[in-house]
Amino acid sequence: MKKTTFHISKMDCPSEEQMIKMKLEGDDQIKSLDFDLENRRLEVYHTGTYQSILAALESLNLNTTQVSSEEAELAPNTPSDKKEKKLLWAVLLINFSFFAIELTTGLVANSTGLVADSLDMLADSIVYGLSLLAVGKIVSRKKKVARFAGYFQITLAIIGFVEVIRRFVGEEKMPDFQTMIIVSILALIANVICLFLLQKGKSSEAHMKASMIFTSNDIIINTGVIAAGLLVNWLNSSYPDLIIGTIVFLVVARGAYRIMQLSK
Repeated sequence: MKKTTFHISKMDCPSEEQMIKMKLEGDDQIKSLDFDLENRRLEVYHTGTYQSILAALESLNLNTTQVSSEEAELAPNTPSDKKEKKLLWAVLLINFSFFAIELTTGLVANSTGLVADSLDMLADSIVYGLSLLAVGKIVSRKKKVARFAGYFQITLAIIGFVEVIRRFVGEEKMPDFQTMIIVSILALIANVICLFLLQKGKSSEAHMKASMIFTSNDIIINTGVIAAGLLVNWLNSSYPDLIIGTIVFLVVARGAYRIMQLSK
């Protein structure tokens, strides 16, 4: 048994952890995965060499480097399929609920930032849904759904970009900054709860520390929409909302590309 440690600099939220799990599933030489989101590290317990594992991780474009490889006696225990499914269903329902909430309020409040953030929540929902398919090793089914989900997400991102351009060149009413701020604060809380639940399922000691990782993409996005709402009010301009919307649509498009990498 060997333990190989990887540093994955762009692994900064639970959905990317799930994508890595899906990418590595089905590899018989892998016995256990131990994630450390706070330090962007992954320990893989395996037989054979680590080169194929590194190649699979590199295909996700998360900036992966191999840190060390050493002999190990035992692999750590991993959560049971039943426990993992329960956690994934919880975070899936939270993310999908806030996708619906942010999409609805974003359209009502005329906020591109909220609509874009809702699609980011949808992207996370897709990842957790794919992870549920992955539990039980349904590889072929997972790949087909991943391909469809990736194309669907990219289509939504393109529609979002077109809408941003239309609003830049046209005259639109001002976004409701109060709705932007309130809903984004609630979404931020939802993301922290998701992170808390996923980390709690692994370690009673590490989860609180990991739950405070405010460098996660989702939390940065929520904070960005809150800041955009404040700037909309302060500058009396819709440009901050359009700018944050553009940034989030780029994040959504990047996530779609990574999801499609799972179908290969």
